[in-house]
Amino acid sequence: MTTMAANKPRRGRPPVCDPADRRDQILDAMQAVYNQDGMAGLTMSAVAKAAGMSKRTLYTVFEDRADMLEAYTERRVNRIVSNLTPAETELPLAERLRLLLTPDESSLSLPIAILRTIIIDAVDQPEMAERIFSRSLPVIRTRIKAELDRANERGEAQIDDTHQMAELLADMVRPSPMDALILQKNRDPSEIMARFELGLDVFLKGLNLK
Repeated sequence: MTTMAANKPRRGRPPVCDPADRRDQILDAMQAVYNQDGMAGLTMSAVAKAAGMSKRTLYTVFEDRADMLEAYTERRVNRIVSNLTPAETELPLAERLRLLLTPDESSLSLPIAILRTIIIDAVDQPEMAERIFSRSLPVIRTRIKAELDRANERGEAQIDDTHQMAELLADMVRPSPMDALILQKNRDPSEIMARFELGLDVFLKGLNLK
């Protein structure tokens, strides 16, 4: 066999894309389509084209546009609310909560647009709103509750109802979305960070940490 023949690439099926990588590829393409054409242009056909795949392939990953919006929201929440490393869980509660909840600087425009779509479509598609909120909000609250429970176990604090306190903190550190939803007014990142610092400070003072 000649060297040329030995080095000749074999024909066959292209490498199979990992399912998680394919989902991320689609969701990244979804963000790109929204950035260019807004929510009105966010169709399955447009996303498939931006992702460099057929519409048929896209439908093997997401059954419809609502399913894709749900997945994007879930991914974003998981990226915003950090998982703590084993070393970070040894830090004091205030530092753990700061690492867990500090806002990132990525655009909030698409999440707000998705929320607006949920509200508009809630009458005809209540199941979509229920699925999106059940896959996103509990992530934030569950991770906060875990750190509050850890604080109780270590004697850092004495919190009677960590579930309710987790819900309270989740609301305190984030600006209300009403301005963006109703007035379509985007908040400046510095404003978002100021609200985070204020909410966390008030919350921690209320716990009277030991």
